[in-house]
Amino acid sequence: MKSLVMGTAGHIDHGKSALVKALTGIDPDRLKEEKRRGITIELGFAHLDLPDGTRIGIVDVPGHEKFVRTMVAGAGGIDFVLLVIAADEGIMPQTREHLEICRLLGIEHGLIALTKIDLVDRELLELAKEEVADYVRGSFLEGAPLVPFSAVTLEGKDELISAISEVAGRVPDRSPGPFRLNVDRVFTIKGFGTVVTGTTLAGSAAVGDEVMIYPPRLTAKVRGIQVHGESVERATAGQRTALNL
Repeated sequence: MKSLVMGTAGHIDHGKSALVKALTGIDPDRLKEEKRRGITIELGFAHLDLPDGTRIGIVDVPGHEKFVRTMVAGAGGIDFVLLVIAADEGIMPQTREHLEICRLLGIEHGLIALTKIDLVDRELLELAKEEVADYVRGSFLEGAPLVPFSAVTLEGKDELISAISEVAGRVPDRSPGPFRLNVDRVFTIKGFGTVVTGTTLAGSAAVGDEVMIYPPRLTAKVRGIQVHGESVERATAGQRTALNL
């Protein structure tokens, strides 16, 4: 089964987390403060199984300018990006900032979701589509699928899944070299110890393997592995992975 990681990008309150929940049934906002404030503060995670069997791990990143460092951490291991732009607001500061970060990270594949279309009429929607097409001209998103979508009515859901499948089909396989995990979270679970999570960039790791942690060059043994919340014996390239060390 092919595994890829898609990252969201876009301005605060343009509907990234609502879109992820509508597509997957998984709420990526994990923290009480995120629920209270209605914004994503930490990285959120979900997964989507496409009709062809490809599993897409989704990294939902914060849109607020104060949390751009967290956005960079999440974007470091993604295969392609879903740029989310609200039809009622259009291009905003973090839209520009996130697209520039994706460019600097060398991301080459992606698509665009024009969200909150239930809040605009058809004339304004067409103007928003033209604005977005003009804005991404000359970037890696020029000519990328642009899908109008509503997380409220679910209009455009099938078209968005189809567009994700199309882009995923163009992403090349990851390197089969030595195991490399781009760590974006570290925490401790009582009774289990240290857990690191991230995207497996290359190779694979199994329970019982010894790994090295950079930059301190510490060695550790893999005591357990989870991929998308399920315990597995081995993690492979392209998967969102949690290692209990």
